[in-house]
Amino acid sequence: NVKPQVDEVIFPDGKRLILLAEGRLVNLGCATGHPSFVMSASFTNQTLAQIELWRNADAYDIGVHVLPKHLDEKVARLHLGKLGVNLTELSDAQAKYLGLAQQGPFKPDHYRY
Repeated sequence: NVKPQVDEVIFPDGKRLILLAEGRLVNLGCATGHPSFVMSASFTNQTLAQIELWRNADAYDIGVHVLPKHLDEKVARLHLGKLGVNLTELSDAQAKYLGLAQQGPFKPDHYRY
């Protein structure tokens, strides 16, 4: 053991191997990866994108596409509770003033957060 999560193996022929995280995924075993909350948001985005493509395959040409904002905002909504945040809805007057539906999406598809 060289230090935590770093081991050195010396073979009979003298060759050495540095083994990180006991051979597990380094970003998880050595705690340098993304927090589970970030991974949850990322995996939720990927899952909703796959469902969207499955349900609406004819609406998409072959290529790379941006996740529609209504799905991106759904992912955010699903994760707000973990942050202790409550999402309020727009009033009729606010939605009308902004020219948006009360339930969103609240940004155009080309907008980058």
